[in-house]
Amino acid sequence: MWLIDYITKQNAGDSANKGEVSSADSQTVSVVSSNLLRSVKQVFPYGVISVPPSGESAVVIPLKGENVAVGTFAEKRDIKPGELLLYSQGGAEIYLCNNGKVYINGVEY
Repeated sequence: MWLIDYITKQNAGDSANKGEVSSADSQTVSVVSSNLLRSVKQVFPYGVISVPPSGESAVVIPLKGENVAVGTFAEKRDIKPGELLLYSQGGAEIYLCNNGKVYINGVEY
């Protein structure tokens, strides 16, 4: 995990915050932890954007003098190592399986 090591070295003395999302849009999130962190930039894998719903638990870390939100805690799902599940609050899902199968909303493609 070179990225975690790099961030840790760059921000010695600073620590991550866990808090509850109070509001969000496609670029920023506000998180209530020991204090209110407003308009924190969100970090996503390339090509992925999400807006976490209010009430989700989020992680915010310091990075070069500002805070960035690195994600929310995943809910428990039954997937295997190497698989990927994309899901929305409304129930839509795309599940990529190790065996090459793809399920969209439970239908195999």
